[in-house]
Amino acid sequence: MHNLLPDGEDIRRAVKWVSGNLQEDPCRPVQPLVQEAIFKFDLSPLDAEFLIRFFSERKEEP
Repeated sequence: MHNLLPDGEDIRRAVKWVSGNLQEDPCRPVQPLVQEAIFKFDLSPLDAEFLIRFFSERKEEP
């Protein structure tokens, strides 16, 4: 699926946090949540890029 998967615990927590928020409110816009997660979990630029790409690709899936 992805060529480069970050190993950090922070990125895992960020993915869980964004996913949890989307489960609670599926109509909530994804990108503001992703941006909030980047700052909340103090992600590196590489991890931030991964998170943005992960949720934009996920949104495109049927």
